Amino acid sequence: MSQINNYIVAFLMLLSFSMSSQNSIDEDPEILQNNIDYRISQSQSELEKYNYYKAEKLLNEALKLALKLEDKKSTGIVYSNKGKLQLIIEEDNKAIKSLNKAIEIQRLSNDYVNLAHSYRILGEVYAAQNNHSQALDYYRSSKSLFEQEDLNENLAEIYLLQGKTYTSLNKYKEAKTAFDKAIAGASKYNLLDIQSYALINQAKVYHKLGDNLNALTVGNNGLKIAKANKFSVILDDAYIVLSDINEGLGNHEQVSNYLRAHIKLSDSINDLKRSNVSKDEEMEHLLNEEREKNKEVTQKLEESEDNKELNTLISILSVALITILSLLTLSLYKNNNIRLKTNNMLHKKNGELIIAKEKAELASKTKANFLSTVTHELRTPLYAVTGISNMLLDEDPKPEQIQHLKSLKFSGDYLLTFINDILQINKIEANKVEIEPEAFNLKKKINNIILALNNSALDNNIKIHFDYDKNLGENFIADQLKISQILINLIGNSIKFTKDGDIWIRIYKIQEKGNIYTLRFEVEDNGIGISKEKQDHMFESFSQGSIQINRKYGGTGLGLSIVKGLIEILKGKIYLKSELGKGTTFFFEIPLEYTQQEESENEKKTASYFNGDTNELDLTNVKILVVEDNKINQMITKKILTKMKLSCDVVDNGEEAVDLIKNNKYDIILMDIHMPGISGIEATKIVRTFDKELTIFALTAVTIEDKMHEFEEAGFTDIIPKPFKQEEFEKKLFNALSSKKANSASA
Repeated sequence: MSQINNYIVAFLMLLSFSMSSQNSIDEDPEILQNNIDYRISQSQSELEKYNYYKAEKLLNEALKLALKLEDKKSTGIVYSNKGKLQLIIEEDNKAIKSLNKAIEIQRLSNDYVNLAHSYRILGEVYAAQNNHSQALDYYRSSKSLFEQEDLNENLAEIYLLQGKTYTSLNKYKEAKTAFDKAIAGASKYNLLDIQSYALINQAKVYHKLGDNLNALTVGNNGLKIAKANKFSVILDDAYIVLSDINEGLGNHEQVSNYLRAHIKLSDSINDLKRSNVSKDEEMEHLLNEEREKNKEVTQKLEESEDNKELNTLISILSVALITILSLLTLSLYKNNNIRLKTNNMLHKKNGELIIAKEKAELASKTKANFLSTVTHELRTPLYAVTGISNMLLDEDPKPEQIQHLKSLKFSGDYLLTFINDILQINKIEANKVEIEPEAFNLKKKINNIILALNNSALDNNIKIHFDYDKNLGENFIADQLKISQILINLIGNSIKFTKDGDIWIRIYKIQEKGNIYTLRFEVEDNGIGISKEKQDHMFESFSQGSIQINRKYGGTGLGLSIVKGLIEILKGKIYLKSELGKGTTFFFEIPLEYTQQEESENEKKTASYFNGDTNELDLTNVKILVVEDNKINQMITKKILTKMKLSCDVVDNGEEAVDLIKNNKYDIILMDIHMPGISGIEATKIVRTFDKELTIFALTAVTIEDKMHEFEEAGFTDIIPKPFKQEEFEKKLFNALSSKKANSASA
């Protein structure tokens, strides 16, 4: 018996040692991390094989290890992958919970790359629930983060998902644009599955638009890629889409062939899924059988009286096992209580967050409506103030009246600038500023800006110096309007705070990757400078050096905030260096695409077209209809058009405008929005029922971004915001008339 006891003690020591060794190995952070990564990778592999049970099991194991290691990044990835799995097996509510957990962790740990993936998957969940607006919001958030992290290879999938969502909303124009971008991105980065799927969906859009020939070409291209790479799910969708397209073309034999192929492939996929599900059930059954066998063996051992030594050993081990199980049960009980308390707290916090979100959305809508109303009410009289003051200045006023009229014009322009700045800040904060890249001459653009600001500089006895790197090319593709706005704000700021001094503008290249040049722009002055304590707040809205500076130099304090917002939109950075009493240097860095292409000739001609150079177009037969209920605005618009040698008719309501358009031939309609009776939007919708091609401009004081979709849906050609700039007004009229002439010539 003593010998048995010695064996038992030795066994327990050996067991304790092996457990201790195993624990030390299992606690090694590097090994734990490798185990987590392996399980996440394997779960993805099992998911692709439709082994959902195995995939979920691996993710649960990975989550347990990640929590043990307190690895926030891996925890977020696991929750995100669980959300993806739950989306596939149609457990949408569970998917939303998992993804919200992932997003919370990834936000706190600044894991922006995986946060972008979680946003994308959450968008897919909402798309599956037909909550398309929510889906588009999350796709935009995902896209923004991928762009921020320079992960452009991920954008193709986002554009594909956006295109599918727009298709579900019957917004085929937006869907086509998104699929075009998806196809281009997938082709660039050799993402064959996305390229194939985007082509199939593009074919679907062409079919919906009635263009079955293009649909067939694009669909066959997508089918070819899917077949070559055995993308079974995409191939299944392709067969359905191509059957619909061939039905539209009357190819009934092809319709039958594609439907048979779809049924065959669909059955094959479903058989594979069922096979894997049955494998999971079979494995569970085998495990249960093994447990039953173990029970039988244990019972036989306990019933045997012949081997007392073995019974003694089993008894001791049974006591140890019961003790361990008791401890585990107690631990599980405590953990369960903690989990219940945590879940209750999370549900409570989630409810509070939902209420806060609803309040924020309501506040945002209220803000948009307020801005829409206020800007309309301010812009309408401003149109009269700026328009009349410009007219009077052009009509040889008395010498003693000139200064008064200039003051009136300055005040109107100042108020308009202030309104525009507020709207610009609102658009930047709402992430609704669109980038519009085009080819332009950078050096020429900056020279023009300096020329425009030179009079203001001379008034302060300032000399502007321009240094453009002689080894740097001049033609780039970028959003030249935003670059101009940034430079005008910064140079204007230097002019305002400098007296009897100099301003230096420098442009040079600091980095080059292919055709993408990172350029540094410097604007330096030797003006009053900025104190150290004020420099940290200079890019905040309504921020200036002090109240005294604001009173002395004027300004809204929004310019630098707009500059910072625009530079960030252009994927750049801005810096400030200043010393009180010695001057200030603003320098910013932005990426631009170098090109050999020069700016279009059309842009060069536009500014001077209505100044007498009318050889290209006979203006005598051009007829314009102005629809405007405000008598003063009628008079101003008519006067401006007359100076441009354009004749016009004027009406003050939408009903009469519709009648005139029906019974007369007009080239351009300038349509006000807010009028008695039917609005300009309603009048335009009526006109579009009988004339789809007529050029109709919305002449409106409403410029809130959230309202723009109403103008597009109504059928307006473009928008001219009031009070409009003369150059912009002339440019849009010129382009419309030139386009009309070109179309007539080609016909």
